[in-house]
Amino acid sequence: MEESPLKQAPLNWRIAAYAFMLIFAILTLFPLLWLGYSSLKPHAEIMLHPLGLPRKPSLDNYARAWSMGGLGTALGNSFIYTIAATVGTLFLALAAGYGITKFPFKSGAFFTAAFALGLMITVHAVIIPLFLAEVKAGLINRRLGIILPYIAFDLPMSVMIAVSYIKGIPEALLESAEIDGAKYGYVFWQMIVPLSTPVIATMAILSFLRHWNEFLFVFVFTNKIALKSLPVAITQFAGRQNIEYGLQYASLVIGILPMIVFYTFFHAQLIKGFGEGALKE
Repeated sequence: MEESPLKQAPLNWRIAAYAFMLIFAILTLFPLLWLGYSSLKPHAEIMLHPLGLPRKPSLDNYARAWSMGGLGTALGNSFIYTIAATVGTLFLALAAGYGITKFPFKSGAFFTAAFALGLMITVHAVIIPLFLAEVKAGLINRRLGIILPYIAFDLPMSVMIAVSYIKGIPEALLESAEIDGAKYGYVFWQMIVPLSTPVIATMAILSFLRHWNEFLFVFVFTNKIALKSLPVAITQFAGRQNIEYGLQYASLVIGILPMIVFYTFFHAQLIKGFGEGALKE
């Protein structure tokens, strides 16, 4: 078994590389650790000793933030928006990837280019016409009015990933099923989906993280507290006149924890998806 390039490098280069990685890890982890223990301190202690450890750790900030900010409702809304949009994105992206790469028509390149063009369209560039369209469609203050834009803006990247992966599935495998009389629906559900498990995991993780952190759509398309997502609910603790740092830090921890747990359980699938060519032609 061959040694890694790092182990083959001179000693001074290895020391420099490990030192750089250690510094990078510290710079990455310290803000999270600081946020975690700062959320256990009262507001006055945060102001007097911003970097110090809590003298008397307390969960009071979490209890107050949860009740005052309606974070339970916001957390539930975030899960609804994220799960619904992620499932919708996965289904449409896989279906589009299957159709573009495996169906016998000559417009596949055009549709691939159209989805690639969607990568260059930013949310901020279309937020006003999109808001007017949602007003006319009666989707303002409705969960569907949030989920549909989530899917629409996530599809270009997911379709490109699905296209590049499904393109590598052997044609002979699908043709043999079609010769045996299998319909397109059967081939999709019984062959394309099982064979695409690595890329499905990759797209699911990326979609989950994008949808969970999304702020603008919920902020613009809803004005009801019962429909706010967690990122929007957290902003209420950062007012212009008064900032409750303890409540804000506690709410941020509540918002970050689901992402950390999700990535902890599925990071292996993410790496496997990339390693098996999820982003390669």
